[in-house]
Amino acid sequence: MSNEKDKFQWLPKQFLVLGKMMLISFVLLFVLRVVFLIYHWNTFHQANAQDWLGGAYFDLMTVCIVYLPFALIHLLPLPIHRYRLYRIFANFYFLLANILIIIVNLIDLEYFSYTAKRTTYDVVAILTAGQDFNQLIGPFFFEFWWILIILAIFISILQMAYGRWIANSALDMQFSLPKQLATLVFWGSFIVVMGRGGTQLKPKGIIEANAYCQSGYSSFVLNTAFTMIKSFGDVGLTKKDYFPEEELDHLFNPIQTSEPQHIFDGKQNLVLIILESFGNEWFAPNNPNLKVSYTPFLDSLIQQGLFFSNGFANGKKSIEAVPSIIASLPSLMNTPYITSQYGGNTIESLPTILRKQGYTSAFYHGATNGSMRFDSFAKTVGYDHYLGRNEYGNDDHFDQTWGIMDEYFNPWSAQKMSELKEPFFGTLFTLSSHHPYHVPKNRLKDIVVGDHPIATAISYGDYSLRKFFEEAKQQPWYDQTLFVICADHTPAATTKEFFGRNELYRIPILFYHPGKKLKPQKKDRIFQQIDILPTALDLLDIETKFYGFGHSYFSKAEPYSIAFLEGVYYYFCGQFMVELTGDNEVTVADLQLGRNLTPQEMKARKKEIDPKIETLKALIQRYNQDLISNQTHIE
Repeated sequence: MSNEKDKFQWLPKQFLVLGKMMLISFVLLFVLRVVFLIYHWNTFHQANAQDWLGGAYFDLMTVCIVYLPFALIHLLPLPIHRYRLYRIFANFYFLLANILIIIVNLIDLEYFSYTAKRTTYDVVAILTAGQDFNQLIGPFFFEFWWILIILAIFISILQMAYGRWIANSALDMQFSLPKQLATLVFWGSFIVVMGRGGTQLKPKGIIEANAYCQSGYSSFVLNTAFTMIKSFGDVGLTKKDYFPEEELDHLFNPIQTSEPQHIFDGKQNLVLIILESFGNEWFAPNNPNLKVSYTPFLDSLIQQGLFFSNGFANGKKSIEAVPSIIASLPSLMNTPYITSQYGGNTIESLPTILRKQGYTSAFYHGATNGSMRFDSFAKTVGYDHYLGRNEYGNDDHFDQTWGIMDEYFNPWSAQKMSELKEPFFGTLFTLSSHHPYHVPKNRLKDIVVGDHPIATAISYGDYSLRKFFEEAKQQPWYDQTLFVICADHTPAATTKEFFGRNELYRIPILFYHPGKKLKPQKKDRIFQQIDILPTALDLLDIETKFYGFGHSYFSKAEPYSIAFLEGVYYYFCGQFMVELTGDNEVTVADLQLGRNLTPQEMKARKKEIDPKIETLKALIQRYNQDLISNQTHIE
């Protein structure tokens, strides 16, 4: 042991102490990545050497960022290390920093399954809206108690490592001005440069992870501590200048004019039903591999309406779905639109457009009022009423986690719609098929129980959807109502197939009218959530100009879908999926071939691919420009 001490005698103790602390944190992040890989083996089992090295690089950046404040104090050329108070501070900082690293990464073991990305700071805004955090924290720890055990084990190991390996070194630190000045310059410079990811003009961020891994593996390379830090105080969108203004409008213009179809007689009511987590993996009409249907009632409805089997969500969160569906406005940024700095913008929406046509409107969501700020957003976009758990007024039907169970809230909402003056626009957002998938035990005999809790919860959601329609049929407005049914996003994927980017956003979307005048059809063309607003306007015979990023089913525009995840834009058009990272890094997959095209293939198919890349860039430029300048509406 003494020989080992002598070996490093020439190094300043301040250097050794800080180096040991940072090394422990670096190893900790490596271990957490191994745990993450094991937990999400189906998704990342093909991780290669490039991915692991990229992960180590981002871990090193994370460690340098985390320890920078401490290093600025620790490396000061002052004799502060001999004081007991300072050693207590050093121990506290070490433990707190690593405990936070552990907590956020362990939480992402489960949360990643739903969002398909490493958690960013926007989750704080989402959870602290209303009572969501207070309601969810108990059930979360009850279900994932093993996370607490892992956390306790990690903390014990950390404290033991600090006591045996670091504390003793800190005790005999001697003050030497020349050594400490040299250490401050060398070690401080290293931490600053590595914390930035190099000497380039801008520090590396979340988006740069894509350059250090194979396609789709950015979440493996990143760690959650890094994404939380980098997304804190997000500065928002930046203006793009891909095209001059006159060319931009030609490539993509969100200012559109509706095209009334005159299918129905007289003004029709509009009821929009957003089904929580109804993705294709558990929807038999879109997944032939299912041996049983968990949605028999919805299956029967799609036989009677305009059904889009190639429907797409524009995001992976409920909070991203609502602006997409209600306002034809996707969330093409790290922060969901509702909680972003642009959330107060003036935007076009179904409630505001329909109000000008004499419609009243109401938003129904059984969660505790304030959940995900839906009540505030509903008011912002022009809904006349918001009805949630508070208005329902009977907590005997509360699921003890999210809100009022669907089988009760759905038919109640149908009854409450009868209090609206016709024509009306009602929006019902269900919740029972959300994790933790609460299904009343007495209801199991009435639904299809699956091998996975998600399947059972979706079957319960389908049962509750039937309850809504049974009640709606008794109401005087039913026969004069256009129903639009779609999912908010896909649930946590249980197979690698449905975690792939080409399946990650696939949802059912249905337009249904009891009067049978809307011809039953199954359409395989791409149809996304932001297409719902313009299509509904055409079907309701609303003649107006509007602002929206989607296109009506009746439009001649080429169908497409767009999503944004971890700094990458995903653009689906025809048989292609275009990925744009940064401004110029483009990857194109041919979904029929089931693989990415080689540079040679892309060059050979340039005439097919280039227009799609141009449209995507024009869409991004217009989106960023209009949100920054608050031009997301008709003047």
